[in-house]
Amino acid sequence: MSGDGYREGRFTSQDNIGIYYRDYGDPLSPATPLLCLTGLTRNSADYHDFARRLSGGRRVLTMDYRGRGRSDYDPNHMNYVPPTYVMDIVHLLAVTNCHRVIVIGTSLGGILAMVMGAVRPTALAGVVLNDIGPEIDPRGIARITGYVGTSVPITTFDGAAEQLKRMFGQAYPDLGADDWRAYAERTFVNGAHGHLRLDYDLNLSKALLAQAKAPTDLWPYFRALAHVPLLAIRGALTDILSEETFDRMADAHPGMIRVGVPNRGHVPLLDEPECVAAVDDFLERYGHGVH
Repeated sequence: MSGDGYREGRFTSQDNIGIYYRDYGDPLSPATPLLCLTGLTRNSADYHDFARRLSGGRRVLTMDYRGRGRSDYDPNHMNYVPPTYVMDIVHLLAVTNCHRVIVIGTSLGGILAMVMGAVRPTALAGVVLNDIGPEIDPRGIARITGYVGTSVPITTFDGAAEQLKRMFGQAYPDLGADDWRAYAERTFVNGAHGHLRLDYDLNLSKALLAQAKAPTDLWPYFRALAHVPLLAIRGALTDILSEETFDRMADAHPGMIRVGVPNRGHVPLLDEPECVAAVDDFLERYGHGVH
């Protein structure tokens, strides 16, 4: 057990890539486990506070996708695609003996939850989509493709925090200096020659550009969640999930619980009062089944 309240694990994927994960809480808890899936360039550290808060009464898993954090980088960057990630997730569930989970999916993680609804529907006891849906606003796509894979020389975490604030300050207008510093420490690691480096494979941008040129219709995957309890969270300032798409999601899934988060863009951090209350209520309603 780590001093931070989690066990570290690692397994080898079907194509020989080492995948790192964190395992919080009691594996024998009768409550339905949570599987926390991060955004595109993020890693398991993003969910640390969230997982610690919820692991008192249930097991919580989070992972570094291949090419992020402590997982191996893939020598073939075209494997940085949802079908491969989902195979890794299915492997994680097998390794940890979790047959049925509630998925908390942030951005890309929400897309992967939708895909799981189509290919592993019996594994889902519920899904929380954090600022993502089956259509992605072109403004957000342009912004993300504009920065993913781009690295600039930075030597201090305070400098990294300032850069992140310039890039993402519109999404988090009320974060303070300590918040941005913590964000930087989850985003960068020590690299060569006294510089920091982004904690993901910069070749991810090549796969992202290829996917942007031939986007997948995600509506069939969203509709695969029709019989799964669903909570959808949207940041009021987001440039990824439009209000129109949010409305269409509710039409397609009448049981969907909708939560808007003021003063947040892409993505809410899940520590906002609206998110805490909504997630806790969702878990109280749907998180105590047999798994």
